[in-house]
Amino acid sequence: MLSIILLGTFISLGSAQCDTVETGYQCDTSISHNWGNYAPYFSVPSTISADTPAGCSISFVNLLSRHGARFPTTSKTTEYEELFEQIHANTTSYSAEYDFIKNYTYDLGANDLTAFGQQEMIHSGIKFYERYKTLTTLYTPFFRSSSDDRVVESAQNFSQGFHQARGSIDPNYPYPILLISEDDGQNNTLYAQLCTNYEDGPDSDIANDAEDTWRDVWISEVKTRVNDNLIDASLSKSQIIYLMDQCPFNTIANVNGTISSFCGLFNEMEWENYNYYRSLSKWYADLQGNPLGPTQGVGFAAELIARMTNNRNYVTDANSYTSINHTLDYFSTTFPLGPDLVHPLYADFSHDDDLGSIFAALGLYNSTANLSNITLETTTQTNGYSAGWTVPFAARAYFEKMVCLSEVEELVRVVINDRVVPLQNCDADSLGRCTLSKFVASQSFVTGGGLWGQCFD
Repeated sequence: MLSIILLGTFISLGSAQCDTVETGYQCDTSISHNWGNYAPYFSVPSTISADTPAGCSISFVNLLSRHGARFPTTSKTTEYEELFEQIHANTTSYSAEYDFIKNYTYDLGANDLTAFGQQEMIHSGIKFYERYKTLTTLYTPFFRSSSDDRVVESAQNFSQGFHQARGSIDPNYPYPILLISEDDGQNNTLYAQLCTNYEDGPDSDIANDAEDTWRDVWISEVKTRVNDNLIDASLSKSQIIYLMDQCPFNTIANVNGTISSFCGLFNEMEWENYNYYRSLSKWYADLQGNPLGPTQGVGFAAELIARMTNNRNYVTDANSYTSINHTLDYFSTTFPLGPDLVHPLYADFSHDDDLGSIFAALGLYNSTANLSNITLETTTQTNGYSAGWTVPFAARAYFEKMVCLSEVEELVRVVINDRVVPLQNCDADSLGRCTLSKFVASQSFVTGGGLWGQCFD
């Protein structure tokens, strides 16, 4: 099932005081930038400037974005409700620092974008327009979204911000957004769920095992302290993590992004450990830590190569039978390509798991060793991985092509949350770029269909 939707009504929200168009969330950064995939988008430091290099111009951009900040999932909502039921039923004494919990009622929503998350995506659309102004004044992105409500709404909010930044009446607004179904059994490169052994195979518990091992390294002292401040609550190790989750989720439930009282219950080192806990989860579920993680992303990566080369063969040949929807990718109306079709801007909207697998399929973190689940490793290492740096709420990757006066061939560059990620195995220059032909040649994992043959028994 596919559909195209139009958005015609502007959303007007209060100013998110901690969140800006240019740099994202910047309040209490020693805490908030350590929330892993539950962090709001923030501009990540880059050792290479993310500006367009002198003598170059951007000729193509494919945005790949996670949805904006959301309320907890339905399954987590149940766990959180049980957490506070246990605290309120069993706690006989609250310390002064924890006393606010006595009167706290858990009443967050489930699954949907928060108002803060909507504003994040409007900001993202504005920033995209301003960043690529030489193209965005002339062209409108081709919009696609996975069909989950929060992803669709994020695409709508982004398109609103993009249109708002144009500052003029556009006869083509509201912009059409192609929706790709998330129904079971559907081919969807923005929600790749067809690899059976990834979902239920022998390696499907790798991420949970890595999380549990790391949690046990650092959580015991935290558990003791929390239970000493909530006498008789008797919270388990898992419930300590759930209590920490209340910090980001209650923060992004506030339209202004005001830091939650839950955040101060834990110190900076504990938030670093928490961020690493979240990073292990993603690394061993979606990236190189899982044998089939990168394979989940080869469908979108093949589409990206097809768009960059203007060559539909990358999504129609025998090696592309993965998560690619061949019905959609065959037609120029739903996958615009062709010798007479100039389309330099694309905007795709998805989930954090899918972004991680796509990054892995493209080999962006091939030089990162497997994350240890017994020792904290920092994101400052060259090409190091962090969930907070790569897949926070409203994360955005820019896959660029650029034309440079000093180069005969177009160059490819990847920028993730304002951080240039140097390309691997294609003779990248000092600015992290490869020629288009060498970039494509380096993508044999993608063009060969990854390990798709191992998805099924």
